[in-house]
Amino acid sequence: FHPPCTYLTVCAAWAFGDGPYHQKVKPETLVGAARREAREKALDEIRALLALPYPKAIENPARSFINRSIRPPDQVIQPYEFGEDASKATGLWLDRLPPLKPTRRVPGRIVQTARGPVERWANQTDSGQNRLSPSADRWLERSRTYPGIARAMGDQWG
Repeated sequence: FHPPCTYLTVCAAWAFGDGPYHQKVKPETLVGAARREAREKALDEIRALLALPYPKAIENPARSFINRSIRPPDQVIQPYEFGEDASKATGLWLDRLPPLKPTRRVPGRIVQTARGPVERWANQTDSGQNRLSPSADRWLERSRTYPGIARAMGDQWG
């Protein structure tokens, strides 16, 4: 399962507060109490999925409110562990499924920082930020499941 992460990820945690906000807020963006209510509804949906009586994996950002409210992920995976030139920490909440085994690690480019060399992948700037420019469908591109991960799930879990 890949529930929408809009109200589960910590990336826009500022929007759960009651303001004032540090940035311009789009009219359609839920903030404050409305966003907190949407988060609770999303967490209830995660609880319902976890209660289903069959093997399953729930996929969502590794850093999310699921960790605090329900439990941490059973496994954190990266696309670069599955043949993709990308970094995106993805949490898997597993029930009656074994951890996913990495299939092929793609090394990142080496970037020198004040703390020493670090790896970065094609979807990252040298500072580690996501390269995607603001756009109407940025959320969709960021939420996609990488083909290497999907293939590994199909091959290993059936």
